[in-house]
Order: sequence, then C-alpha cells, then structure tokens
Amino acid sequence: MKKMLLFLFSISFFSTFVQTEDAWVYFYNKPNSATFLQNPLQMLSQRSLDRRTTQNISLDLKDVPVDITYYNQLKNNENITVLGKSKWLNAVHIQGVESAVRALLNTYSFIESIEFANKSLNANAKNTGKKIVASHQNKFSKTTTDFKYGNAENQIKMLRGDFLHQQNYTGEGMQIAIIDAGFPNVNTLAAFQRIRGNNQILGGYNFADRSTNFYTRNNHGTHVLSTIAGYLENQFVGTAPDAKFYLFISEIAEKETVLEETLWVEAAERADSLGVNVINTSLGYTTYDNPNHSHTYADMDGKTTFISRGAEIGASRGIILVNAAGNEGNGTWKYIGAPADAVSVFSIGAVNSSEKIASFSSFGPTADQRIKPDVLAQGLNSAIINYSSGNVSTSNGTSFSSPIMAGVIACFWQVFPNKTNFEIMDLIRKSADRFNNPTDQYGYGIPDFEAAYNQVLALNNFKNTSIKIFPNPIKDTFSISVDANATESLSIQIYNILGQLVIENSKLVSKTIDTKNLKNGIYILKIQYKNQQKTVKLIKK
Repeated sequence: MKKMLLFLFSISFFSTFVQTEDAWVYFYNKPNSATFLQNPLQMLSQRSLDRRTTQNISLDLKDVPVDITYYNQLKNNENITVLGKSKWLNAVHIQGVESAVRALLNTYSFIESIEFANKSLNANAKNTGKKIVASHQNKFSKTTTDFKYGNAENQIKMLRGDFLHQQNYTGEGMQIAIIDAGFPNVNTLAAFQRIRGNNQILGGYNFADRSTNFYTRNNHGTHVLSTIAGYLENQFVGTAPDAKFYLFISEIAEKETVLEETLWVEAAERADSLGVNVINTSLGYTTYDNPNHSHTYADMDGKTTFISRGAEIGASRGIILVNAAGNEGNGTWKYIGAPADAVSVFSIGAVNSSEKIASFSSFGPTADQRIKPDVLAQGLNSAIINYSSGNVSTSNGTSFSSPIMAGVIACFWQVFPNKTNFEIMDLIRKSADRFNNPTDQYGYGIPDFEAAYNQVLALNNFKNTSIKIFPNPIKDTFSISVDANATESLSIQIYNILGQLVIENSKLVSKTIDTKNLKNGIYILKIQYKNQQKTVKLIKK
C-alpha cells in the first residue's frame, strides 16, 4: 500500500511540472501588410468593403491576416501546439508546458509578448479583485407584410417589430452571423424550410472541430436561430424572416475552456470578412474548468478578456455585435460576462411576457461602472422551435432575448442603411422605456422600434428647420432660436445625468430658459417642435 501511495504521489508531483498551459503569443508586426492593404479583396469580400465605405471606416493593420511565415514557424515547433489565431489581435493561441512557452520569446524575434491564460504566470500579474465563482454547468439556457406570429407574437410586438414588418422591413438584404454551439437539424426541420428554400443560409463553419459541417454539435444554436429565422405558417415567425445567415460554431458545449474565446474571435473575423451586418452571440464567459483561467468581476471592464478585446475591434469594423447579458442574476456571480462587457457590444437582458425583469438576467454595471445591459427583450418563456420535434416550444435565457433583439435590429437597420452601427445602437437605446433612468439589471429598458423609426424621420425633418441653442456651454440662461417666421411654441425637458427631470416647459413662448438653479454639470435637453423631436447635450458652467 505504501508503494502504491508513493507511486500516486510521484505522478501527482511530476504532473505539476508538466502541466500544459494555454497562452496567446503576440507578434510585433505584419511584414506583408502593404501588399494586403493595396489589394483588399485578398482579405475582405466586396460586401465587407462596401460596409466600410458606407460608414466611412478605413482599412488598417487589424484587417491584415496574421503573417503566414510567423504562424508556420510556431505550427512546426514540436514543443507547442497551435490551436487558433486572430488577425485583429495579431496573436496565436498555443498550448505547451510553461518552460516551452516561455522559451519562444528567446527563439523567435518576431514575438512581441506572451500572455498566459493563467494570469499568475504573467510578468504583470496582479490581484484583480475578489474572485466570484459562477456556475458554468448552465452556460446557456437549455432548453405590408402581415404575418400571423402565433406563439412568437408577444416577443415581437413587445419591441414593435411587427410595425417594421408591416412596413415591409423583414431583414431582406441584411446578413446575420450566428456564433453559437451547434445547429443540428437546421438542414432538415420544416421550420427552416423557408430560409433553406430561399437560399438564405449562405454558409458557415465549425471552428470547434475545424470542420465544414456546422449542422452538428449542441442544439443551442438551432434554438437561437429559430427566434430570428424560424417560420411555421400561422404558428411561428422569427424576428427577421427574410435576412440571410452564416452559422458558426465556436462553443465547445461539453466543457468550458479559454480556447473558446479565441475560436469566437476567429468566427467574428470570418463574419466581418464576409460582410455581415449583425452578429448574434448567445454565449458568455466568466469561469472555466481550469480555475486558473477563470475571470473575476474586475476583468469585466471591456478591455481585459481576449474575447472582449476582439469584440471591440469587430464593432470598429462597422458590425453590430448583439450579445446575451448572461443568466447569472440569481447566481453567485450575478454580473454580465464577456464579451457582453465590451463598450461597443450591444448587450441584451431578459424580461418576461409582461415586461418584468427575469430574475436570472445578469446585472451590470461593468467593472468600470458603465451601464450594462444595454436593453431588454423577452427571455422568459420565449417561443422557439424545438430542434428535436420541430414544434413550437418555450425556453428561458438571455440566450433568446439576444437573437430576438438581433433580428429586429436587422430589420431596423434595413430601413436606414446609411446609418452607422453606433448610430443605430444609439437610436435604439434612446427609444427604450428607461433611457432616462437606467438601472443595473434593466439597463436602458425595453426599446420601441416604432418610436425609434419615427424619431429618425423627425430628425430628418429637423434638418429642414433652422434651430440653434446658444450659448452652450450655458451659464444662467440660454436661448433657442428657430425659423424666423415660426409661431408655434416649443416644449422642452431637461434631464440631469441620472435621468431625473429638472426643468420642463410645455409651452415655451419666449424661447429663453432660466438655468440659474442648475448645478454645474452635463444635462440632456429634449425639444419638441412641430411634432418633431431633438436631443441636445448641455454643459452648465
């Protein structure tokens, strides 16, 4: 018995010194960048380039692929295993024992730095705050057009997506990438016959298995896709039934590893290169099977995790990245995960059919105190298509509030294709019912896409109206000037940064406003004129 115990101890002792580590290797440069930037179609599709042109986004080094010679040298190194790469972050994801990974810095002059997933192994390792343990066993929740929405009616009408559909904005011409855990039976179920028959599935890839078969793995992606693209006559309609789709698998559902962050970034890069408008991700990352790789709440600042840094770059390419806020509202973690914490990611929480918050919906704010989630949609008892039976079913999770929202966003952007991704997100936030008083779990609330639609039209009409606010910054008073021949009165509301109404005048005739009683700071002025609305930031000095 003693010999056996000694043998087991020896194995355990030895294993501590040969443990395989995950790490990202960052390169100094991209030697062939000039060639790619002069020939952009070698790295991006024409549709992707057109999206950049519309939003006045220039190409840069982040668009250039990882240098193939650098990549191959690491790939051929027998002491490590290369598992993924990112052109946006100019990095390669590797595995190897710690000593072999560290040796790379002295072996290859093109390596700028190495970042271990185990933060304690990094030179700049520091205490990032109290570790909160999240339950990752349930990383995502399991289980004039006139549509008869059937069971999906409430979740669409809550957002006034039906109004957009009635104006014939159903996602046509828009492309949505779904990055998820798998899409079994999408190629056979009757609920997806409409998008198959109309060639609305443009392709995809299984990054988890490095395979072209994406109709496999976990059923979560099938359920997610159904909320946007599913169609059963008189029974069910998704939120963007005429959009086109790319289906990507980055999630390895049977385990939780930091590699999934890299695979997600790869999938987002592929989506960008193909020219998609919207990416939906009903995934989030907090803790891992290897506790040394787990994040803390302090990491949820939008710039620490690999996936959130990648997501931020994705948004800078002109894509709207819609992401589930997370299902940890009842858990020990409580807060949103990555990449929902990224500044430019549109993070979606969940409500029930009566527009009350779902208790599982994860909380904000981010670690650096930004408002998250952004907005809410139905995620409790959401109508979905069951991947097994093909029938309408219900399921719970921000996994479903996110794609429900993503589909309506695609329809809304279809109306105003010349708006930038940030303009579209801003309009949606401003239409939400808690925009002036956001909270940690509700964010800005539930959007009203009909109101957002009308707001854009009103703003467009305002362009034909001469209206000025002066001075700004303001002191004791400021004035509003409109058309010289205008006789209509103005209605104004002024809110402080907490969303509290501090001044209101529904019939402003003099058009001069007294602000002596306002403290110094930033305020939001809302003007109503001739059924038009305008919002202006005021600075009181």
